[in-house]
Amino acid sequence: MTLAFLIYSYFPYGGQQRDFLRVARECAARGHEVKVYTMKWHGERPEGIQINIMPVRGLASHVRYRRFAAAVAALLQSQPVDGVVGFNKMPGLDVYFAADPCFAERALKERGFYYRFTPRYRHFSEYERAVFGADSTTHALLLSPLQKRQFAHHYPGCESRLHDIPPGISRDRQPPANVAEIRAQFRSEFGLHDDDLAVLQIGSGFVVKGVDRSLRALAAMPDSVRDRTRYLLVGQDKPNKFKRLAHSLGIADNCTFLSGRDDIPRFLFGCDLLLHPAYSESAGYVLLEATIAGLPVLTTDTCGYAFHITRAGAGEVCSSPFSQADLNRRLLQMLTSDQRSIWHANGIRYGQTVDLYSMPTTVAGLIQTLITARRMREAKS
Repeated sequence: MTLAFLIYSYFPYGGQQRDFLRVARECAARGHEVKVYTMKWHGERPEGIQINIMPVRGLASHVRYRRFAAAVAALLQSQPVDGVVGFNKMPGLDVYFAADPCFAERALKERGFYYRFTPRYRHFSEYERAVFGADSTTHALLLSPLQKRQFAHHYPGCESRLHDIPPGISRDRQPPANVAEIRAQFRSEFGLHDDDLAVLQIGSGFVVKGVDRSLRALAAMPDSVRDRTRYLLVGQDKPNKFKRLAHSLGIADNCTFLSGRDDIPRFLFGCDLLLHPAYSESAGYVLLEATIAGLPVLTTDTCGYAFHITRAGAGEVCSSPFSQADLNRRLLQMLTSDQRSIWHANGIRYGQTVDLYSMPTTVAGLIQTLITARRMREAKS
């Protein structure tokens, strides 16, 4: 088949983008022709996949998204394909890979009433209804039970078009035989002594990932713990706002801000705890990456994959409604607890016994099945 893959932008360090590329490559490996349509592409271009850049303009992001969707729809009208797979919500999709959280839920829980009168709200509401609404025929591939509950609640009747998919964690996050050597080299590189505590946070989109919460939790620790704690933030975003917050909290010397990078396993093996108090997260691959690496996790239940932390016994989960005091208490307790060795062992065991890796093959199979079924229905009619 010829498949159109739609994504607003690609860069190498986003979870959504990594999923997109893994699925595109798997579909291409199965013999399908994959044509990608995007507004921006950063990084290497994969062989065997056609990348089409759609140059649209607009001051506001939702304006650019609307123009992109319209431009792609017009192009596909004149150059039809067998199926359209979207990694962002928009009209005209056969299959939607649900990398984004439920917009209706976020607008209700995180925004004031006035937000519903803005052009941004109207745009994202319309595009989410185009995927999940009663008139839609789009099938959605969901990353977590949290997503399923939220979409089914806000869009009754869509349940038959929702499909659960497993995670797609890379196995290089599992500890290799020389993990002790990797850890020692990492800690030496970053000037970490044996009794120092390295708190890691990974993710692009620092606001949504709760970096402000992390910094406040670090600042709240007693001097005896905070003075030997280093916070390392790795992600592709603008850090200046958070550097200023760290300075105002008096913890700038404890913080290291790093851009997105390719050696994430070294950080997972070299640090002592993953902190991920996100405001909202469809899945949160980094939670599972840390778990299978043996790195204890502290996160929030608004992350789709938080249930894996509880199920694995690999850390702690802050329940909603979020409390900064609760996060502060848990962070201090986890960093000073003897249970870290238990969380470490539980996480490694979970990664060895649970299917956390088959997402690309599962999704490629579902795309093929769903689009083939649609074509057969159309042929009969």
